[in-house]
Amino acid sequence: MTSNIKLLSMALFLILLLPAALASSDALFQTSTINALMMGDFHGTMSFKELKSHGDFGLGTFNRLDGEMVGLDGKFYQMKSDGHAYPVNDTATTPFAEVAFFKAEDNISLNGMYNLTQMESYLDSKLPTRNIFYAIRIDGTFDYVKTRAPQAQSEPYPTLTEALKTQKIFQFNNTTGTVVGFWYPGYAKDINVPGYHLHFINENRSAGGHLLDIKVSKARVAIDELTELDMALPTDKEFYQADLSGDQQAAVNKAESNPK
Repeated sequence: MTSNIKLLSMALFLILLLPAALASSDALFQTSTINALMMGDFHGTMSFKELKSHGDFGLGTFNRLDGEMVGLDGKFYQMKSDGHAYPVNDTATTPFAEVAFFKAEDNISLNGMYNLTQMESYLDSKLPTRNIFYAIRIDGTFDYVKTRAPQAQSEPYPTLTEALKTQKIFQFNNTTGTVVGFWYPGYAKDINVPGYHLHFINENRSAGGHLLDIKVSKARVAIDELTELDMALPTDKEFYQADLSGDQQAAVNKAESNPK
């Protein structure tokens, strides 16, 4: 009887470990699509407890579009429109996020002054192919960082472009921190932002947001090559009834742009 109990306990233990064991280190996981977010589906449909089972590094947003998310070294933070970052509870939910288990395959040094456009162009030249996905981490002391965080929205939800008209802008000078983000190939434009999607969090994890601009002269870049894409689509009424067939690229470009 004792042996049977031990075997049963071991079997249950292995079953609990199975999801983590099956998670590929080369997989990018995403919940919902950028087009759904653009159209105003801000309903949180996945808990952060579940999201963490798919990755320890990532970005996204929160139920009601309440701020910007950064996942770094297994810890997740919410950058709210009040300018502060908060640890995320497992019961919090997200309408849109992307995560991976970060393991760098390439390391690059940035030396010389770069703004955001110049930095992205330089990183483009280092990518071995433009047909897979990449997770990107940049650690350094930055001369200047400009970020944003949207305010929480109320139903009926507006489009993302409308919601961002009340976003809060934050600027940091001579700050140390980390840029967290992903690069998506052009053929994925209907599910996410093609090219770079980057967020920032400072070293003491107290502030950050969606990256709008940067000036950097010295930093370390780590790149993780991701050759698999896993998606979980929402099952809420709003997602099921949304017409996601339209081309949202112009709206995406406007939402991603740096307001002057």
